[in-house]
Amino acid sequence: MLQSILVLLVGFALLIKGADYLVTGSVSLARKYKVSNLVIGLTIVGFGTSAPELAVNLTSALSGSTDLAIGNIIGSNIANVFLILGICAIIYPLTVKRNTIWKEIPLSLLAAVITVVLANDVFFDGGIGSSWNVLSRIDGLVLLSFFIIFMYYIFGISKETDMDDSVEYVHLGKYKMWSYILGGLAALVIGGKWIVESAVFIAAHIGMSESVIGLTIVAVGTSLPELAASAVAAYRKETDIAVGNIVGSNIFNIFWILGLSAVISPLPLQHDAFIDLEFLVFSSLLLFIFLFVGEKEKIERRQGVLFLCIYAFYISTFWLR
Repeated sequence: MLQSILVLLVGFALLIKGADYLVTGSVSLARKYKVSNLVIGLTIVGFGTSAPELAVNLTSALSGSTDLAIGNIIGSNIANVFLILGICAIIYPLTVKRNTIWKEIPLSLLAAVITVVLANDVFFDGGIGSSWNVLSRIDGLVLLSFFIIFMYYIFGISKETDMDDSVEYVHLGKYKMWSYILGGLAALVIGGKWIVESAVFIAAHIGMSESVIGLTIVAVGTSLPELAASAVAAYRKETDIAVGNIVGSNIFNIFWILGLSAVISPLPLQHDAFIDLEFLVFSSLLLFIFLFVGEKEKIERRQGVLFLCIYAFYISTFWLR
């Protein structure tokens, strides 16, 4: 137990330092090649910080731990919005660009809605064609198809430039810049892996179920890279990277990671999973609505506090099920 706690602490240290290197290198990359910070946040940072979810889900799908695989993605996406964006907004109010409001955030909401529809076999078949709710291999291919469309969209906006020259950044040479990005990603992945493994061991030691572990310990653990990267970006007032990282990660998690997991091994869903899926849809919808409440196109500190309160309420519901 003591060894697991030590590994957990080392994992946190790797996450924090890795996030610092990743954000520094990513902003330098955006400036050097005249690519917008939003695109960097949606791709390099978003994809890189989703690596722990990918590792956990592939391992879970191959080993047949479907509850853990589904719970990890649903729980991570909920934590990304309510926990991580809540913390980031408290650190520094997050200004959200119009393109993100009307395209990326609705796409993340669409991803959640599509997952609910694809998984709800019993409801749509009326109990005739299927007696179980499952994300089949065909469903996985549908999700992967949406991922390809999303990457095509990213390629299109990568030609646009919306850089803020008033924001200070560290100028890095070509090799140092890439060493920062790759080294930061490696530290995030390793740190996230160590944290998850240690947390799962500790949780299992005190008798928690696999689904609860997936939705809480593993979900929050694999979201720690997003938290570290977005928190550092928010502290540096790089709100495009902070928001783009979260929105990009949520889209990647469903269309890419959950889709690939379902292709590898069909994922049956327990009845309680739909409560969490509905909460996931609610999180994306509330994020969209909040951008028109109070100061428009901005997530304010008070809204960040409310996000954290909602997440605390969500976690408390596990004791009522």
